[in-house]
Amino acid sequence: MQVPFQLEPGALIGGAQHYPGDVPFYGAAAYHAEQVGGGLAYDMPLGALAEARYLTLDILCDGVEAGVFALELQEGADGPLFRYFFAVLPQASARLRLPLEAVHQNRWMYPREGALLKPRVGGDRVNLARVDRMRVIVNMKGEAPVIWYMTPVLAAADQPLLLEQSLLTQGALLDELGQSNLHNWPGKTVTSQDVINHLQDQLAAAPDQHWPEGFSRWGGWQAKRFEASGFFRTHWDETAGRWWLVDPEGCAFWSAGQDCVRVDTDANYTGLENALSWLPDDEDPMSAALTTRDHEKYVNYLQANLMRAFGVEDWHPRWAQITLAGLRRAGFNTVANWSEWEIARAAGFPYVRPLDIHQTAHAPTIYRELPDVFDPQFEADAAEFAQQLLETREDPALMGYFMMNEPTWGFAQETPAEGMLWNTITCASRYALADFLRERYGDDDGLSAAWDADISGAFIEEGEWHIPLNDTARADLADFSAILVEKYFGTLSAACKAVDPNHLNLGIRYHTVPPQWAVQAMRSFDVFSINCYRDRVPADDLKTIHDLLNLPTLVGEWHMGALDVGLPATGVGPRVRDQAARGQAYRVYLENAAAIPYCVGVHHFTHYDQSGLGRFDGECYNIGFYDVCNRPYTPLVQAARESHERMYAVATGEVEAYEDAPEYFPRFFF
Repeated sequence: MQVPFQLEPGALIGGAQHYPGDVPFYGAAAYHAEQVGGGLAYDMPLGALAEARYLTLDILCDGVEAGVFALELQEGADGPLFRYFFAVLPQASARLRLPLEAVHQNRWMYPREGALLKPRVGGDRVNLARVDRMRVIVNMKGEAPVIWYMTPVLAAADQPLLLEQSLLTQGALLDELGQSNLHNWPGKTVTSQDVINHLQDQLAAAPDQHWPEGFSRWGGWQAKRFEASGFFRTHWDETAGRWWLVDPEGCAFWSAGQDCVRVDTDANYTGLENALSWLPDDEDPMSAALTTRDHEKYVNYLQANLMRAFGVEDWHPRWAQITLAGLRRAGFNTVANWSEWEIARAAGFPYVRPLDIHQTAHAPTIYRELPDVFDPQFEADAAEFAQQLLETREDPALMGYFMMNEPTWGFAQETPAEGMLWNTITCASRYALADFLRERYGDDDGLSAAWDADISGAFIEEGEWHIPLNDTARADLADFSAILVEKYFGTLSAACKAVDPNHLNLGIRYHTVPPQWAVQAMRSFDVFSINCYRDRVPADDLKTIHDLLNLPTLVGEWHMGALDVGLPATGVGPRVRDQAARGQAYRVYLENAAAIPYCVGVHHFTHYDQSGLGRFDGECYNIGFYDVCNRPYTPLVQAARESHERMYAVATGEVEAYEDAPEYFPRFFF
């Protein structure tokens, strides 16, 4: 078909229905879905999208919860299925502008645009010349049915216009303090004077907050000691059959951490200026709460609220004092990843720090952000990368460092070597792959027979790949992916140890338990780290990591969220009913993790709720211990303190882990 052309839905699927009443903008139709999978199905001539470069639609969600959708493209009824996930703020119009190059799977996430949140890629690679069907479906939902208004889908050759300003059907989405205008809930702050009063009360109470009895000066356990090294280290206790961290004075240490200990409630209001009830002008001293990054505009309401209480010049040291006291009050002994770790360093409070893998990147990438590790420039990149550790290598309060976070090639259904073949015409790693296959198969005839295709080593080295891969080819590419990943992390780890031999290499915070080929390629770490958004840490998987690598595991991120405090989504972890249930879920997760002999800590993500307008990528979750006004969720704080007081006794088996789990509901995130 000649582009541009319009696609109308041919059927409603998954129980979706047309919704009666007026629509808020021209050309839209109204839909209603009671369940996940409800949506619209579109048929099209085979290959109709082959000449298109974009798909676009306008959409608005009713209600008070975010709408979470997937746009799916498929080759036939049973063929490869590409999925493009996105969410929409409630009561704000958004425009989807899907670049169809996304079907190549060489990128995981695309920029947020206004009320369109966290667009990202999933599913299979598809060939647009073979796509003959499309669906737009509800991918996740909260408590309420999903009601949305949407235009037909337009296939275009040119990039559609950006939606410069959202239509807001209920007026401004945030009040002057950064809270939701669409919700009311117990504990919602009413006036700016209320913010000032409770922040000043928190400051007055700060000197009285202490870690639980029996904690060492570093948050370790005074009742159990090993050899002291002056820095944090790992220790396998052969007698007890469990892993520990050991603090600088030799006390057994189990890391209960809080991520994002920073003034971290930035609201991305680009294209959503009319969604704010208050914004300081350039002459207002509180305009310090405004920033611009990568052409996107942000307002930090937490910072503004702190300025109201303590002044434009003095708010930051007051915040640091309140915050470290709050961590001690809750029993946390680690300032964890993504934090303003400098305040922990100044206070001698144990902390971790993330390294910036993107600051040095001279070697080209071969798939998503994976560099060409066989390129001669990569060794120099690794050496430069490690220089970040110079400033903290003598600090005993530093527990260790994470080299990176959730590499996006790990989210793909294909291995890095397979992605490299499809997306990089030639590179040093493709030459290394050809050598690997020659060693395995001897010659081109052996390779062609194994891969069931007429191919050569020379074509592995260079050329635009177009040949389907059989199971043998995918197995070979998984084996070579292990070589790529082991060289990648091994080179970075060696460079880091050369600069800083004192501190723990905490790994890369893989987004889940990695596939076995990847686990075996990660033996260069001191501690294996995963992010684990489940109701409990999987003990069997941690044992597998221990058995394969002889390493302990640290959980770098986890949380549970609820819909009772004005946020439009609940986070990556399981959803629970309310803040009291979050406290129960916290205790179940942490204490069960402490009972696993291969686990040395869990770090909760995050210290603060995200903005109700969404952060840089649009996440707007109830996942904090504190809200945008620095008001704590008291049931959660109290539950955490109770578990932190018990965690060492649980780790040694003196007491049983807490098991009074709340009811868990389907996850609601994007």
